[in-house]
Amino acid sequence: MADTTCSLAAKICRSRVSSVLNKDTKQFGKNNLFDNSEETCWNSDQGSPQWILLEFGEEVCVKEIHIQFHGGFVGKNCWLESSQAGSKDLTKFHSFYPQDINQTQVFSLPEVVPLSSLKIVFDDSTDFFGRITIYKLDILGKDS
Repeated sequence: MADTTCSLAAKICRSRVSSVLNKDTKQFGKNNLFDNSEETCWNSDQGSPQWILLEFGEEVCVKEIHIQFHGGFVGKNCWLESSQAGSKDLTKFHSFYPQDINQTQVFSLPEVVPLSSLKIVFDDSTDFFGRITIYKLDILGKDS
């Protein structure tokens, strides 16, 4: 792969989420995060924290996180955790603070981070009940 930054979504071999609204995985499940449809979303159930865990088939270098929330259901006090190849231990390495808006937000990492797993943690939500709604998620970077 060239030294250019591109979407790493195709390199995700497994994903998990903390919860799904009413356990309705067809309408609100994790697969909706990467389907490129403006009609679908991942919607967590209530409670905090909420999270998304992505496991890559190989070690990758992450540069940016792109997230499109539904206004009113936006993560607050968020951070990223990662593990490197051969390790299951996740380590917190970067905090970010989304705005309560509907547009796609880009969160650049101060340095390119090599990892095999990435956990996005939403410690709190702008929703009173702690729900998170995401229409689009993309991880940009390159092969390690």
